[in-house]
Amino acid sequence: MLYGLDLALTAGEVPRGTSVGGVALGGLTSAVAEQTLREALTPRLSRPVQIVVDGRETAFVPNSAGITVDFAASVTQAGTPPANPWARFTSLFSGESFPVVAQGDDQALTTTIDKLRTGVDRVLVEGNVRFDGLTPVPVLPQEGRRLDTATSRHALLTGWASAERIELPVETVRPKATAESARAAAEQVAGPAVSGPATVRGDGRESTVSASDIAEALTFTPSEDGKLVPSLDKAKLRELAEQLAPTEKPSQDARMTFEGDRPQVVPAKEGRVVDWDKTLPALIKAISKDGNRVAVAEYRNTQAQVTADEIAKLGIREVVGEFTTGGFARDSGVNIRVVAEKVDGAIVEPGSTFSLNDYTGPRGRAQGYVEAGVIEEGVPARAVGGGISQFATTLYNASYFAGMTDAGHKEHSFHISRYPAAREATVFQNPDGSSVIDLRFKNDAPTGVAIQTIWTNSSITVRLWGTKHVTVESIPGPKHGYTSPPTVTKSAGSCRTAKGKSGFTTSDTRVIRDLSGAEISRSTRTVRYEPEPAIVCSGSD
Repeated sequence: MLYGLDLALTAGEVPRGTSVGGVALGGLTSAVAEQTLREALTPRLSRPVQIVVDGRETAFVPNSAGITVDFAASVTQAGTPPANPWARFTSLFSGESFPVVAQGDDQALTTTIDKLRTGVDRVLVEGNVRFDGLTPVPVLPQEGRRLDTATSRHALLTGWASAERIELPVETVRPKATAESARAAAEQVAGPAVSGPATVRGDGRESTVSASDIAEALTFTPSEDGKLVPSLDKAKLRELAEQLAPTEKPSQDARMTFEGDRPQVVPAKEGRVVDWDKTLPALIKAISKDGNRVAVAEYRNTQAQVTADEIAKLGIREVVGEFTTGGFARDSGVNIRVVAEKVDGAIVEPGSTFSLNDYTGPRGRAQGYVEAGVIEEGVPARAVGGGISQFATTLYNASYFAGMTDAGHKEHSFHISRYPAAREATVFQNPDGSSVIDLRFKNDAPTGVAIQTIWTNSSITVRLWGTKHVTVESIPGPKHGYTSPPTVTKSAGSCRTAKGKSGFTTSDTRVIRDLSGAEISRSTRTVRYEPEPAIVCSGSD
């Protein structure tokens, strides 16, 4: 009977013995407890408390860091009196304490903690070995210290409510390596390692690693037992990698060729490359105190990413888009041939996007390109790689009639008569090969596409092979909005006069139909061509 009476009398009250933020709230109703907590803690928000870090005290005013208290949530977290008889009995002699539920200004709290860590935090120095030229110098370890941000933030948010002083813990970060291991590594490992050059024997080729290259690449990692374990950074052994490169055979993906005017699959080829994960440990052993300074390179086989079986399943069996252009100059023809040879056989898998700039990479003299005509800022000029835009236009039209999705292209600034108006493309790269203007198209068909290029001295043809899913019609729009060409005067010498051409606006509408003739889509692209300047050479009549 007494239990039932107690249960009834304490319903809705904060459990006996409960305190929040150091304020006793046990036995109070939620509303009274919230008001009691508010009256007790509100003055403390503007009262400084002492923050102790590493023995140093700093005054901290909670509301200066934007700290506010959610009084209702602070009371609610305490819960209600337990129904269990034994728990109710023990609550007469004990209680539970809760921190306040508080929020603060993140920036203000971070700034406060950053100020507190000044003079406290110390960066861990791990045992290591550095080189002064070819002289190894041991780096002795030093403990680090740091003020834990998360712990400190929680303490600042809640500790002020129940304490006049808040001590923030400083964590000690101990190095793994010992001073003895650093000295031993410098004397017994690093010293012998750089005592002279080393040799790495590859397949039919010997390569030399200089002592200075070894010093740059040699690194040490602390082990769990405090010792320093040596290793070599392959990225810093560039000269060695270059010397061994001729002994490697990169894998070759399966690809398409076009013999007898039909697509043929060329099987993939396995590669054989230096296994650096095995070769570098062998070199470490060779340059050790007891080594003979000669290591034998280990090799591993590498597999191609694209196999013949994968290509065979792509459904590449018929021409789905084709286009031919001609009329290029001899030097432009050289560049068109080089880029055509590079792109010939390229495969665009279902859902993939082809980028001409990405696929060819840099197009400079090193890749076989020569100086030829280009358009710079609307004016004819010359540059290495000139003429590539004619190939881009040919490829764009082949992809256009194949029903590929335009994923980005740009027309020339003024119209070139040998290209279809509003249905052509230009490309451009920076000298380092990074893309500026690209030609991109996406293969949204469920089957793959292979690109065939056919170059002659007077023409370039691009064919896209795949499985035909659609037919494409091009409807040219009328030319209108003609503008007269401006006159540009250039200095005599290499200057060549030109009459100029009018600019105009036109459009092209692409209609895509399925094989039954039903229209799938119709899209119009409107293009504004600038007038081609009339060139006048200074000093000419």
